[in-house]
Amino acid sequence: MPSNVTAPVSTTYAVAGMSCGHCSATLTRVVGELEGVTGVDVALDTGRVTVTSAAEPDDAAIAEAGYELTGRV
Repeated sequence: MPSNVTAPVSTTYAVAGMSCGHCSATLTRVVGELEGVTGVDVALDTGRVTVTSAAEPDDAAIAEAGYELTGRV
């Protein structure tokens, strides 16, 4: 019997303007509150943020977290 459960989607973004732990915590909190988001992993050293969500994330909503998205990786 097939399952209606879909696998989570993992999307990595390049983000400009992150420079400290406060940036990381803020981005994790704000993006983590978006509907469907189940995980946020911020890598300050590479300027990348990986968002795990139930469905394809809304890039515009991610961008509203206050940091400049420079594209998907």
